[in-house]
Order: sequence, then C-alpha cells, then structure tokens
Amino acid sequence: MVFSSLLFLFIFLPIFLMIYYVAPRGLRNFILFIASLIFYAWGEPVYVLIMIFSTVLDYTVGRVIDHYRSHSVIPKIALIVSMVGNLGMLGFFKYANFFIDNVNNFLNLDIHFLQIALPIGISFYTFQTMSYTIDLYRGKIGVQKNIISFGAYVAMFPQLIAGPIVTYETVEHELNHRVETLDQFSEGIMRFIEGLGKKVLLANNIGMAWEAVKAMPASELTFVGAWFGIIAFALQLYFDFSGYSDMAIGLGKMMGFKFPENFNYPYMSESVTEFWRRWHMTLGSWFREYLYIPLGGNRVSKPKFYRNLMIVWFLTGFWHGAGWNFILWGLFFGVLIIIERAGLLKALDKMPRFVSHIYLLGVVLISWVLFALEESSHIIVYLKAMFGLGEAGILSNQTLYQLSNYAVVILLGMIFATPIMKKLQMKLKPWMLYIFYVVVMLLSTAYLVDSTFNPFLYFRF
Repeated sequence: MVFSSLLFLFIFLPIFLMIYYVAPRGLRNFILFIASLIFYAWGEPVYVLIMIFSTVLDYTVGRVIDHYRSHSVIPKIALIVSMVGNLGMLGFFKYANFFIDNVNNFLNLDIHFLQIALPIGISFYTFQTMSYTIDLYRGKIGVQKNIISFGAYVAMFPQLIAGPIVTYETVEHELNHRVETLDQFSEGIMRFIEGLGKKVLLANNIGMAWEAVKAMPASELTFVGAWFGIIAFALQLYFDFSGYSDMAIGLGKMMGFKFPENFNYPYMSESVTEFWRRWHMTLGSWFREYLYIPLGGNRVSKPKFYRNLMIVWFLTGFWHGAGWNFILWGLFFGVLIIIERAGLLKALDKMPRFVSHIYLLGVVLISWVLFALEESSHIIVYLKAMFGLGEAGILSNQTLYQLSNYAVVILLGMIFATPIMKKLQMKLKPWMLYIFYVVVMLLSTAYLVDSTFNPFLYFRF
C-alpha cells in the first residue's frame, strides 16, 4: 500500500511541529520517534512492526559490539547477525516472489507466489541501520545507548520512505545535541516548498505526458513520440524524487538536522561518471563506502577493478527493483562507466561540451527505457521506435496532439532541471522570493486539494 495523498502530511506536520517545539528538549527524540511510527503506520499499519524489529535488532547488536569490543569473535558474530537480519528481511519482502517466478520459469514448476506486499521504505531504512552497525564495528562512531534516540534515527519520518539515505555518522552529533534556530527553520520551510512544487506542479503534470505515451499501442508509437515520452519520464522521475528529497531536507532543517544533499542538477552532466556523482548521491555514497571500497575499489588490478564496478552496478540495479529490467539497467551503467574509465572520459574531455552533454543525455534516456518498462517485449518495441525502426514512422497526428498538450510543462521542466532558476533566485530581492514561495505553496495546496492520488515514484523501490 502506498500513501494515497500528501494531504495527510499537511495535516500531520503542523500538529507534530507544534508538539515538538513546545516539548522539553529531552523529550524531542521521543516525540520524533512516536510521530514517525504514527506517520509510517498511516500507510503501513502492519509493516511498522518490521521497522520496530529492525530498530531493536540493530540497537541490540550495537550494544553487543560495544560491550565486547575487546573480544576477537563476538563483535564479528554480532555484525553478521545484523547483516543477515537486515538483508534477510529485505530479500524476503522485496525479492522472494522474483526468485519464485524465475525458479518456476527455469524449472517449469508451479510454486505459488507469497501473498506479501513490499513495505514502504524498507530499501532505505535497512541501509541506514546497517550503516550504524558497520561503522560501529569499524570504530568510526560511538554506540547509541538510548533506544528511543536510535529509534528516532531509524524511523525519522522526513526521509524515511524515499531518502536521502542518512548514515548514522551523518547525524550522530545532531541526534542528541542539535540546535534549532529560526534561520534554519525558515530555510527548511523554503526548501520544503521547493520540493513540494517540484512534486505536485512539475512531476505530476509531466507524468501525464509519459502516461499518455506509455499507453499507446506499439503500432502507433512514433520516433518523435518515443523520445518525447522518455524525456517526460526522465523529468518526472527527477522532479518526483528530488522533490521528495528537498522536502525531507527541509523538514530536517526545521528540526535541527542537516541531511545530505541527494541531487545536484544531474542532467547538466557531461559523462555517466559525472551523472552518478549528481544523481541519488546518498545511494552512490553508500555503495562506495560499504561495498566498493571493501571490495578493493580501484586499488586492485584492472580486471578486479572492472569486476568491482560490475558487482556494484549489478546490486545498484537490483536494489531498485525485483526485475530483470532493473538488473539490466544497472549493468548498462556499469558497462558505460567501465568504457569511460578505459579511455572514453579522456576523449569526452577533448570534445566540445555540447557533444559530451548530448552523449550523456542520449545514454541516460535510453537507460530510463530499461528502468520504466518491465516487460522485455515493451522495452524492445520502445527502443526500436527511438531508433526510427518502429511501425508508426517519424511523426503522427496523435504525437502532434501530445506535443501541443504537454510541450509547455515539458519546457518548464527542462528549465527547472538546470541551475538557471537557482541563479535567478539569488538575484531576487527578499520580498520577491517570499512572494515566489507563497505562490508555489498556494498553487501546490490547491493542486493537492483537487487531487486525491499523489504517490511518489520511488515508493515502489
């Protein structure tokens, strides 16, 4: 079950903030923890127990690691328990039916699918709790002896459902010693409104263009229509996910937390390597810190270096979803990054910027076809249309109709996907900025009141 509307957040947030700021500082983690459980239970009334189990598991493992620090074996066993417990839950809920489906196909069996739903945010909070036990084992952080404070970290509702992925090390000090200021609260409100506007004014409307193209029969998908549709999906995904991240970062600031940035205008990149330094940055950092470097990173022979990259990108794809299209999507980026590391990056540096930028946009848009469509037959048909090999030719009246309907919002999306507006905001006078944020807030609220379904795309990952 996914959250059906952002309206609940609008009702929930003012009540929470009022209670949070009225309460003594010593109770704020408790209030944050309870409020986060309520927020999560509103969408997942049963699966909130899984989050509580994960919290208790890693809190207990942390205490064991700390208590037996000088022992040579017990901390390792405790860490293994944490890893098996977290990855086991993630594997069961997210991938069990995927494996059953593949076993049925390969062995011609008829094993029934498990009647389970994917708990919202499990991919995110399992990575967060694992970062705590791993870093504690490494000696990078101190043990958290207060289970309520640890629970507040695990269940923290602003970024609980779709990131950014916040490692314990990032908020270790703020968890118990944060200071809330009026300036920071004001910055948080503005950042929240930016994210809200991205989601409801841009992502939702741009998404209509993608849905219109996606619903077309294969025989009617034109060359122009295919590129128009995947550009719409690329912009929808960006504004949807970065909008959620902005809202989470803004809410964190309101409570005195400084969550890490998750996006940095990724479509401005000029290589795949650069793109992944700008897109979902906290996921990239997590895989780099807890998988790529432990595997040896780039401080190994070239064959092992390439192996490490492919392992990371296979798991990056698999993390996003239980489907072969996601695995193919991850491996696609792995191969591209290997090619760039093998010499293409140097060649791109010598080319005019617009050439390398076109290369990046082209391969990323192709990758989003793998990401957006689950059936291999649909992927093949769509890619054929993108390369001018479709049945419907270059252009059709239906495509022209879609262009006329959605061209303006797509153009706005392209503009807002660049730093142009950010630079413009820096030049505006304060009163102009306030008017801008008030207008965005009013328009977003009006949109939410009129709409009943506003799920975030990354809820299903």
